[in-house]
Amino acid sequence: MVLCFLIQTVCPVSALSAGDSRILYSRVFGPETADGRDFTPEHRRLMQKEKLHMVTRQVQSAVTLSREASGNLCVEAVLGEEAVALGDSESGVFSLGNAEMFPDRSVVLWLGVQSLAFTLVCRPHENLLLAEGTLRNIARHCLEELRLLGPGSEVLLKSDRVDAMLQRLLSHGQLLFLNHRFALSVEKEIASYVSK
Repeated sequence: MVLCFLIQTVCPVSALSAGDSRILYSRVFGPETADGRDFTPEHRRLMQKEKLHMVTRQVQSAVTLSREASGNLCVEAVLGEEAVALGDSESGVFSLGNAEMFPDRSVVLWLGVQSLAFTLVCRPHENLLLAEGTLRNIARHCLEELRLLGPGSEVLLKSDRVDAMLQRLLSHGQLLFLNHRFALSVEKEIASYVSK
């Protein structure tokens, strides 16, 4: 099962310092676990927020290290070249666990596309190839249909469209095996919804 999906910035934005990252979109799947302790709803929300920020800091670090090692720099987005940007993207995987925030081991898959990073946090027993394919598919739809790389693009204003994509591609946090015919029908549904 996928625990959460995130879209975040990985390049400096004018309002942020060089090392900061901003969560543009987050979706948590599955029931909330209280670990046998009684927490107020506000305390649970703050703990969830801190977990997400911990993941984004580690993804920011991984993307930065990958780009420095490969010599790739964060370049400005060009509208209409989303497929090229996705083809030139960096990706990686790392493990979380054995900490107070993540007592159960989790696997984080990330995809850095220019100034954005797309992240899936999964249970360790998930099929990582299927998870990577799903992450690339979601990123492709976000980039092509919602034009997230364009200037002035606001993911926050398009969160309902991202929710609709996730409902079809990652229903209830479950990774789906898609055959060609089903994948085409899902793509048509997404395109018709986004064009509204």
